[in-house]
Amino acid sequence: MASTLPDPSPRTDAAAGVPAGDQRAGRIEAHGIDVIPDADRRGRARELFAVWAATGVNYLSLVVGGSLILMGLALWQAIAVLVVGSLFSVLTGVLAVPGPAAGAPSEVVTRALFGVIGNRVNNAITGWLISVCYFALNLSAAAVAAFSLVARVGITVNTPVKVVVIVAIAALTLTISVYGHAMIVKLYLPITLALAAVFAVVAVVVVRHTDFGYVPQAPLTGAGLWAAVLAGVTMVASAPLSYTTSADFSRYLPRTTPKRAIIGWTALGNFVSGLLTCLIGVLAATAVDMADPQSALESILPGWFIPLFLLALVLGTIAVNALTAYSAGLALQAVGLTIRRQVSVLFDGTVAIALTLYGLLISNFLDTVNNVLQLTVVLLGPSVAVYATDIVLRRNRYDGPALCDESPGSPFWYRGGVNWAGAFSLLAGAGTAALCVNTLYTGPIAAALDGVDLALPVGMLVSCACYWLTMRRSLAAIARD
Repeated sequence: MASTLPDPSPRTDAAAGVPAGDQRAGRIEAHGIDVIPDADRRGRARELFAVWAATGVNYLSLVVGGSLILMGLALWQAIAVLVVGSLFSVLTGVLAVPGPAAGAPSEVVTRALFGVIGNRVNNAITGWLISVCYFALNLSAAAVAAFSLVARVGITVNTPVKVVVIVAIAALTLTISVYGHAMIVKLYLPITLALAAVFAVVAVVVVRHTDFGYVPQAPLTGAGLWAAVLAGVTMVASAPLSYTTSADFSRYLPRTTPKRAIIGWTALGNFVSGLLTCLIGVLAATAVDMADPQSALESILPGWFIPLFLLALVLGTIAVNALTAYSAGLALQAVGLTIRRQVSVLFDGTVAIALTLYGLLISNFLDTVNNVLQLTVVLLGPSVAVYATDIVLRRNRYDGPALCDESPGSPFWYRGGVNWAGAFSLLAGAGTAALCVNTLYTGPIAAALDGVDLALPVGMLVSCACYWLTMRRSLAAIARD
């Protein structure tokens, strides 16, 4: 069964003298979850740096950084937590490696882990549902900044205006996602440079106000300190861990692209931008109340600069959400729906808008962010662990055409369409993590440890160990062939 449709107008392309597979920034991407032919592959791994650098320079990163201080950590403790959590960007790089090898997106590569049918369930939950939730969180953050910008021009920010602003931001985001990979690669270098310039000014202002000797009035100790440290690492790590689909943006590279280059440029872009933007939030929280990061930063920024700052917050969120919506569209195709990629992207955007309206008009934004980021790693941590382990065991040997075969004769059909070793490993990791979590609810293990949340490390270790033990022999044989 095909889960994607071809370019809707290949004859028009041929008549114009342009190859149907031509992927230029001004053209809607023709490919969905199909294998990218060698003729359509071009570029260098260093292009990935700008793509991933744009993902960390956004409002949500400022929120996470400020939250580390609000949780009761001292400045040096918050910085240490930030560095450790940001190092999970290395896994984003590792998960990008199968893209050029298979010529297929992550949503298809993971059939090797879970089987053809099992992977549909995986894509529905860890691929589509979590991506749409992140889209809504980021869209909410951009909308908050845009509301302030609209108010500055004298427009009353009532409910109808809020709806219009949210839809407008989503429309700009989805336009990039619909045009697809070539548009993303072309736009993200100038976007990254523009965001870097604005946030460099913000950083200079924040450093001037920073209390470098900051210590909370009631310093945390014992279990309370460990609970805050691990919760902080989880919040910071949730951003790079959410990009289980990083192969989506490397699959157009030639198959001979060095693996180290793919890992390095992807991880570096994600690490540097996320770390520095979160660090601004951390430093600012020593001087102003980051419970409302936008208003707090506006109070110390020059008046003339505030509109630029607000525009940068919106632009940064559009950049990260365009990637999220792009991958969510592919995930929806990989679930088995026979729809064009651009249609699936628009559907994802519609759902995200609905969630955003709920999050902004009904729920408390900061509480929602903290809870969602900590809770999603119950699934994301084990999912990343299984995926990374499979890459290591297979030595990154993925057959794109075989992965796209969804028939019962496929080598990735396994038993009944499910690789039970992969499914068990993911469920074992997620189940164990759920016992350790302390966010919307407190698991029994977290309760026994006075609130210390070990969901992230425990979930990842259990999934990795289970998959390694159940698959190492069969995958080692495949790697040798």
